[in-house]
Amino acid sequence: MLIDPLGKPIPYSDIVGAKAAKTAQDKGGSPQDYAFALKVKGQYHGQSLTGQGKIGGLLALQDASKPFPLQAQAKIGDTRIELAGTLTDPLNLGALDLRLKLAGASLGNLYPLTGVTLPDTPPYSTDGHLIAKLHDEAGAKFTYEQFNGKIGSSDIHGDLTYVASQPRPKLSGALLSNQLLFADLAPLIGADSNDKQKARGGESKQPADKVLPVEEFKTDRWRAMDADVEFTGKRIVHSEKLPFNDLYTHLKLNDGELSLEPLRFGVAGGNLDAQIRLNGRTEPLEGRAKLTARRFKLKELFPTFEPMKTSFGELNGDADISGRGNSVAKLLGGANGKLKMLINDGAISRELMELAGLNVGNYVVGKIFGDKEVKINCAAADFDIKSGLATTQLFVFDTENAIIYIDGTANMATEQLDLTVTPESKGWRLISLRSPLYVRGKFIKPDAGVKAVPLMLRGAGMVALGVIAAPAAGLLALVAPSGGEPNQCAPLLEQMKAGKAPVTVKPTK
Repeated sequence: MLIDPLGKPIPYSDIVGAKAAKTAQDKGGSPQDYAFALKVKGQYHGQSLTGQGKIGGLLALQDASKPFPLQAQAKIGDTRIELAGTLTDPLNLGALDLRLKLAGASLGNLYPLTGVTLPDTPPYSTDGHLIAKLHDEAGAKFTYEQFNGKIGSSDIHGDLTYVASQPRPKLSGALLSNQLLFADLAPLIGADSNDKQKARGGESKQPADKVLPVEEFKTDRWRAMDADVEFTGKRIVHSEKLPFNDLYTHLKLNDGELSLEPLRFGVAGGNLDAQIRLNGRTEPLEGRAKLTARRFKLKELFPTFEPMKTSFGELNGDADISGRGNSVAKLLGGANGKLKMLINDGAISRELMELAGLNVGNYVVGKIFGDKEVKINCAAADFDIKSGLATTQLFVFDTENAIIYIDGTANMATEQLDLTVTPESKGWRLISLRSPLYVRGKFIKPDAGVKAVPLMLRGAGMVALGVIAAPAAGLLALVAPSGGEPNQCAPLLEQMKAGKAPVTVKPTK
């Protein structure tokens, strides 16, 4: 470190501004002038450090009654720091009162510098007021108040307090984003691209043939501190494929156990409520997620699909999934649980599948219905998940032309689909397909085709096996009136609950 006298003292107000200088004076002391310049170069916690700044006179260090001025710009690794303000009673490190600016590639990269556990994020910058009481009875207390900034393309505002308490320090506060870019949430679960992971210093690479994020959670950091932080995203910016509106969550971290209760999204006029718990004290991590989707409006889920604009249809669903693993891919790859979903009063077409980016769905719909738009009375799905293998208990679409059954599995460990799609014509509105379809292959790019076996009447066999009554009864709990209209899923599921296949008429030659 090099310290040199300035040519002449610089008044405190010239560096921090007249308003900040008056505020400091009103707090009980007139800060000294800046008298020395300093430069520093070296290492800090294993990362390169460069910086420069200004400080007050060295003799004035002994005057505890006058705030000692500090001003500096520094770079540690990829983290940039700017500060200007005062240190009270400098020989005894009494208190700090600084304007603090921080910027870097990821908030997660602050951990080795500060010991504060923060999530991985896109590049960030913040500007706020840091107040520190270094001899507080409960432990040194740092408050970063009324800060503003950006994380990725999202704005961020709030107040955070860090107390170096025992047995663990604690971070608490409230954060707000007025306009949150949905893509900026991806690094939280390692779902950003490899290029972006590299930019924020990430070490793992997402395989090109994998959909589920493989980047591991840094659970070793979760026991370094506790946290109690609320986050509100007032407006979420997204593509038309992701109709999220807003976000609220209450995050708690206690001795390595992380909970998001609730994690609540506004979605397409409805709500997605989740309770997520992750126990980082176990190896591997234990996780559980309960999700409830209610009243997603189909016309808002697919706003550019004209036939849905007059629909009263809604999507409702429940999921309860638990697993072990240190990444999203590992958690789901060994997961157990249930997933149920119900859709009523919608429409389907190849155009809709293209809109949703479902090329395989486009093929399947085209094979069964051609290029027509087809009304969906009800779509019901019940998956049982064991050791990462999701197996259909009931997966059926009731359309105006046919009832379509889907059977098979989705293996989340290997990310492989193996589904059979079997349509049955209704009444005299015939479909041309004479063989069932298959959907197989990797999640990221599944394949679809026609099976080399003839269609068989499906419903009677299901009833004989007695496999539809229990799933149908469970799905009835998701039936709710839609826009004042009767929900068309109710009669379909009631028939199945009674052990009856939906009424279909075999086509005549």
